[in-house]
Amino acid sequence: MKVRRSVRPLRWVAVREVRADVPLLVCLAVLVALLTAVAAAGPGLLDRLAGRALASRLEQEQQVEPGILFSARFEPADSADADAWASDLAEDLLPVTEVIANAAPDALNGGLVHDSTRVELPFLRTVVGAGEAGLGLVYASDAPGRGAYVEGRPPARSGKRVEIAVSTRTRDALKLRLGQKLPLSPGALENVQATAVVVGFFTTDGAGTKSGDAEGAGTKGADATSGDAKAASAEGGDRLWHEVPLLAGPSRFPPRSAAGLDWEARALVAPGTVTALQAQAGAVLTVTWGMRLDLDEGTAARFAGDQGQGELQRLLVRYPDDARSVFCGDIADFGGMFCEIGPHPASTLQHSTHLPDALTDFGRQWRQGRVVISFALASLLVVGLLAAAVTALLAVRRSLDAHRLQRARGASATGLALARAVHTAPAVLLGLVAGIAAARSLPGPSPAYGQALLVAGLVWLLLPALTWHALRDRSARTGDGSAPFSAGRRLTAEAVVLLLAAAGVVALRTRGTAAEAGPDPLLAAVPALLGLATVAVLVRCYPLPVRILARMSARRRGVVALIALSRAAKEAPARALALLVLVVTLAGAVFGGFVAGTLAEGRREAAGWQVGADASYLGAQRSPAVAERLAQVRGVRETVSVRQLRVDPTSATSGSRYGIASLVGIDGARLRAAAPHSPAARALDAAGLTGPRSGTGIRVLATGARAGDRLTVTLHGRKMDLRVAGPLPDDVLQDPALGPVRGTTPSRERLLLADNRDLTAIGASDYEGSSLLLYGPHLDVQTLRSLVPRAGHDTAVGELRIRSEEEADAAADGMISVLRAAHTTCTALAVLLALLALVLELLLSAEARGRTTAYLRTLGLGGRATSGLHLLQLLPMVVAAVAGGTALGLTLPALLGPALDLREFTGGPAAPTPHPDLLLTAALGAGLGMLVVVAVGVETWIGRRRGLGAVLRLGRNGD
Repeated sequence: MKVRRSVRPLRWVAVREVRADVPLLVCLAVLVALLTAVAAAGPGLLDRLAGRALASRLEQEQQVEPGILFSARFEPADSADADAWASDLAEDLLPVTEVIANAAPDALNGGLVHDSTRVELPFLRTVVGAGEAGLGLVYASDAPGRGAYVEGRPPARSGKRVEIAVSTRTRDALKLRLGQKLPLSPGALENVQATAVVVGFFTTDGAGTKSGDAEGAGTKGADATSGDAKAASAEGGDRLWHEVPLLAGPSRFPPRSAAGLDWEARALVAPGTVTALQAQAGAVLTVTWGMRLDLDEGTAARFAGDQGQGELQRLLVRYPDDARSVFCGDIADFGGMFCEIGPHPASTLQHSTHLPDALTDFGRQWRQGRVVISFALASLLVVGLLAAAVTALLAVRRSLDAHRLQRARGASATGLALARAVHTAPAVLLGLVAGIAAARSLPGPSPAYGQALLVAGLVWLLLPALTWHALRDRSARTGDGSAPFSAGRRLTAEAVVLLLAAAGVVALRTRGTAAEAGPDPLLAAVPALLGLATVAVLVRCYPLPVRILARMSARRRGVVALIALSRAAKEAPARALALLVLVVTLAGAVFGGFVAGTLAEGRREAAGWQVGADASYLGAQRSPAVAERLAQVRGVRETVSVRQLRVDPTSATSGSRYGIASLVGIDGARLRAAAPHSPAARALDAAGLTGPRSGTGIRVLATGARAGDRLTVTLHGRKMDLRVAGPLPDDVLQDPALGPVRGTTPSRERLLLADNRDLTAIGASDYEGSSLLLYGPHLDVQTLRSLVPRAGHDTAVGELRIRSEEEADAAADGMISVLRAAHTTCTALAVLLALLALVLELLLSAEARGRTTAYLRTLGLGGRATSGLHLLQLLPMVVAAVAGGTALGLTLPALLGPALDLREFTGGPAAPTPHPDLLLTAALGAGLGMLVVVAVGVETWIGRRRGLGAVLRLGRNGD
């Protein structure tokens, strides 16, 4: 009976010990699962994010026109075909469309699809109710279907009359009615006499049913959803209106224009109308096929890395040659009609694409984006490992008394550490399996098992290592020389940490990031090293003001502030681990907010630099008639002409070269009126260059020159004198008004600024670039776009940039969204882990604070004073963590240097202005403070319910 009575309590003791370790094992398993999932899925996550960013970038680059354009010229059919109406151009184009679509590389996984086939006829003259109009006729395979028509129907493919359909805006502006007959006379298309019948009016407001044309997109295009059906959707209709804006609405000519017209418009026609009018005019027309590169995220991920981008570049370069070879053989284009489109003699295929340049820009930007995401992942792993370390320390502290008793009975420190390793192995293994399973469940490449095993091994070894460290033989550390010895070791450790952090930063700035996919080990180590260095500095620095405050509080009544601040200063080294967790977390969050805010503001600033005003028209000297019409659009309040000329001046006195320079001319007075805060306008006005001209020569403001200097430039064998009126202010170099002309040419070491009134001797054709700045708070964007489409394949009319469109594109950039989402997710997980680590650290030090509180309670300390004691004791660490983490996060971009160049994302004349996310920083600091207040409240409540005997023990002098 006695044996039974002794066994039962022993069993309950064993059960109690196991139950006491359950929270530790659960916490350890969760940490291992989370960290191994992050480590295993990290490389695949980078690939998926890169694929998402690349797919978004390709979609954005093809908003205004398809990524690859093929074109061919074709003549009228042979004269043997007596009836031109008998030819069906859509059927004739279908085999060529199939050839182009089927030549798409298989490696793109059906991502290169046919978007549209279009033929535009030069405008014809006609008379409408609103006056004389120039009417251009367009056949488009992606034209809206019958569902988009509010009245009438689309032009019929069968029939022998010219049928046209126009938009409702064109109907209202030109005063057209259904069934109206319009006489067509020669205009840009000569030798045509016909009558057009208005058969339908369509809307451009989100119309989209299937196209009336049946032209296919070839085998591959049909498998990926046919280009016609896809383009006939609302999105496809929107693209048609963007690429041919005169289909959406007409444009009005200014009074007494040289064209002798009042309106310019476009109308949709059937393919038979194109061949009939072509035969009548005997004209050579051009057909254009659009191919759109729409990659899903999985396929895009394969081409997002450096090697993948090179492969995609090669595929895009080889694809047009393959299509051209299948269409008409390897025939060089000498201007002859050696090929055929049905019965029409045709030229070989020509192509144009801007996708290779877009891929190059994406590659440069993604290398910087990978730095930001890798830094966030590294910070998350560091915080997770630190949370695991705090968990292990708490476990060691809870079992320290029992282990010391076993140690006194002869157990070795190594044996006890191995026992702890065996005890926690199942929890670690369970977490490892769960983390790898979570990583495998994500789409994409297989997880990085090696990295997962490494992280799990580190977490597993933390508890045995700390157990051995706490139980090892300390006889060598006793005696009078312990303090100097520990101080010396601390100094050595701090010096090593600072040196390693400095070496990591220098190596990262020198070498940059690794080009291969996956996390960069050096980049992963930098957050921990910088966090350790920051903590080493904080632990040395923040106790000094705390001690000063403690001495000041000693002069006042009460001992709460004195004891709390004294203990906070004394225990600063013991708070290093918790401080490290908070510093790394806050630094990562502040860094992410800093990068996101800087990119958002930088993109807006870059949009202002690219546009220069509310809108700008580049190439104004090539198309003065278009520039005149743009200046008269409703909403344009003021226009300013900016022109640039490359010059190589020499000194008129010494003959020495001044250096290659850009001579920029501005309408100074008009710019001052339109943009009073413009640095260029202020500089010209302050130097008197906007006033009446006096003397000969061109008055300029010059970089690196002094007032009174004289320069000479030679233009077409004619010398021109430049008189320097003063040095050019530095802020003029970043003036957005100069952006449109300076951004289109290589940067030069010198800049000369003059008023356009001094540049009358220079012909318009001599300028290498010009722009017309349009100012007005409420510009009629639709009318502006009707004059100059946004599509970039027709550069003869110049380029129109509108600030609202550029800012919308910057806000919709998928890469910025990917960076923000990735960093927000990593920051949220890091904050949760940091909160866990902080709670565990408070539990770790709760016993010491409880004993101090118990001593003071025996002396009559009240409940409020107890709460104040706990709060004041933790407050210095929190303030130091917020200050150190915020400072480190704000200085990280400068520390990383060339490894993180934010200008790659924004463009513009200089690096973007830093814009930290103050709201995020304040929210994190306030959240940390609230956590401490809640912890103090809970700890005070627990202390009130706990008796003094549960805390105070005879013979303990640990505090």
